[in-house]
Amino acid sequence: MEEVRQSSAWVARNSSHVTVDSSGIEKVVEKIKESIPKVEWDYEGIHYFDNGPLTVQYLFVLDTLNFCFWPDKDLNYDHLAKGLKEALLNDNSAFDADRLQKYTGPQLRELLKWPRPLPLEEERVRLLHEVGFELERSFEGMASKLVESCGKSAVKLVSLITRHFPGFRDHSVYKGHQVFFYKRAQIFASDLWGAFKGQGYGEFNDISSITMFADYIVPAVLQQLGVLKYSSTLASIIEASSEIGAGTEEEVELRACSIYAVEKMRELLSIKSGKQVLSVELDLWLWSVGVQCPSLQHHRTLSIYY
Repeated sequence: MEEVRQSSAWVARNSSHVTVDSSGIEKVVEKIKESIPKVEWDYEGIHYFDNGPLTVQYLFVLDTLNFCFWPDKDLNYDHLAKGLKEALLNDNSAFDADRLQKYTGPQLRELLKWPRPLPLEEERVRLLHEVGFELERSFEGMASKLVESCGKSAVKLVSLITRHFPGFRDHSVYKGHQVFFYKRAQIFASDLWGAFKGQGYGEFNDISSITMFADYIVPAVLQQLGVLKYSSTLASIIEASSEIGAGTEEEVELRACSIYAVEKMRELLSIKSGKQVLSVELDLWLWSVGVQCPSLQHHRTLSIYY
């Protein structure tokens, strides 16, 4: 996770299109320091949970597919979480490793009860196959075995996931520097921690190492709060709903500056409130603010990473 923090800080220092505004951070921190907003992990009741290995399997499949909803204006994260939950309630072998390797696009749609092709559908199917194959090969087919092998370390879990599953290797190159994000690998650790309330499969002795999850929603919320400032060119591109290429300077800066900004918010909050504040908690709060704001304009990038 230090790679994520350090490379994001480097981008923030050398950024051309996105600026982290320290006075904006101070204003937000001042507003929330007395009662840091706590958002329950499953506040909408949309996730499958049985307190056992099947929940771990569900969450790993969910985070394998947890990216790029915006090309279909009606599709969102809730549809994915609820659709996978229903599929598992109907058939508890739906996510067995051998079956994950065989799904086709139409079958995935049927599983989610979605009436038309999903955005990046071929990529989603490819990633399901990859996950099923590697779970079977290295972890007895079970994501719970993957989690057990990390010794209660979220950092080790992220490292294991990115080593074994190429589809989770979320990094980029910016002005000649490698920049690391690992959004979906980190969010799996966070989902486990949230779902199991820091116990059992969700017990990590280093959950504070996890950063925020650089996606579409949180940068837009940070910009709305005055924490991020965009160049006029970037602001125009986002307002026009034009696509921003994956790996472009603008796209890397939006994600990296969000990570850096949330780290700065966390540090300042910890000082002012005298309590430990987790990036995962700040992320969940910022994300929940964003999804409850239908008019929020976010950047648009076709990517399997978020």
